[in-house]
Amino acid sequence: MFFSIRDLELRKIPFDVEFPAGKIDFLDPELKQNGILRAAGQAELLSNTLGEIGIRGHLRVVIDTPCDRCLESASFTIDSDFDLNYSPAEMATSGEEIELDEDEAEMGFYEGDGLDLAEVLREFILLQLPMQIVCRQDCKGICPVCGENRNTAACDCRIHPGDDR
Repeated sequence: MFFSIRDLELRKIPFDVEFPAGKIDFLDPELKQNGILRAAGQAELLSNTLGEIGIRGHLRVVIDTPCDRCLESASFTIDSDFDLNYSPAEMATSGEEIELDEDEAEMGFYEGDGLDLAEVLREFILLQLPMQIVCRQDCKGICPVCGENRNTAACDCRIHPGDDR
């Protein structure tokens, strides 16, 4: 779904969309959408701005990725509201150095005559993922000596501290 500046000048545009798995490219082959991504909300051209677009709504999706400890499959659910603002990219590329306030530091930019909802949702999902995704809180990970998954089998390997000299 594409939000054109021309359409947004006339009215707010509501959306209620579903993206099937594989429709949005997360730019990482290990990140996979599990099931349908549902998003609903509205886009509007913010008043008293120079082309700033506000997108507000709610999304729900399940993302599958390898566990950071044991490399088995781990799922992470994102069920969140979002409130995002985008300014035209020309405003950011004036060439001169300017100071940003806190609100401007969290603003995105768009090029051309509008904004693609799939790109907005992709960016939001990537930013919502935790730094470390684990299959379960008590995941034991992989043995650094033999490579055995400690969740499925015990190993008798001992880790010897190295010489720090």
